Amino acid sequence: MKAIYRLSQKGLDKITPTALAEEMSINAASVVDMIRKLSDKKLINYDKQKGAKLTAQGNKIALDIVRKHRLWEVFLLEKLGYSWDVVHEIAEQLEHIKHEELADRLDKFLGYPEYDPHGDPIPNAKGEIPSIANTLLSEIEVGKTCQVTAVKDTSAVFLQYLEQLSIKIGTKIKVLEKIPFDASMAVQIEKDVKTTVSKKFAESLFVS
Repeated sequence: MKAIYRLSQKGLDKITPTALAEEMSINAASVVDMIRKLSDKKLINYDKQKGAKLTAQGNKIALDIVRKHRLWEVFLLEKLGYSWDVVHEIAEQLEHIKHEELADRLDKFLGYPEYDPHGDPIPNAKGEIPSIANTLLSEIEVGKTCQVTAVKDTSAVFLQYLEQLSIKIGTKIKVLEKIPFDASMAVQIEKDVKTTVSKKFAESLFVS
């Protein structure tokens, strides 16, 4: 359900078993079996032509899981000192702890954060979601300065690369040049570091 939610948030019109298998890195047969079980429980609607879609109850459960996952990521980073490239994997395990008040208490303890360490919005107790950044670094004009608001690619290898460049949520980046040959960009990170980043890199950061 969480994978269906994530793919719908990415704007995927038709969520197929293949798309879910790729999102979760599991085989398609397992996905088909789970779709059948979730359909039987009225948590998703599935049609081969339209794909999978969460029902109202399914969406509520998915939001609850997403909320717990992202709150745990904040806790792990801010309170336990984990780096942002490892919190996702640990939160994947912690999100399944079932206790009615835990998410609310964790939310209060953390000061009701609106975004997780990667810039993804955290649903509140009512299921309301803060605004989502949708402008990519690749879309910023030459000469303009922007600020990193979220990470589109949350893979450990990309997050580690960002750390090498001293880039985190809130970092300011100025676009110095766009290179037509390969769509790479020359950028200035904060006030001192100048480097060239690839098209893939520029399409993996959300900015404002």
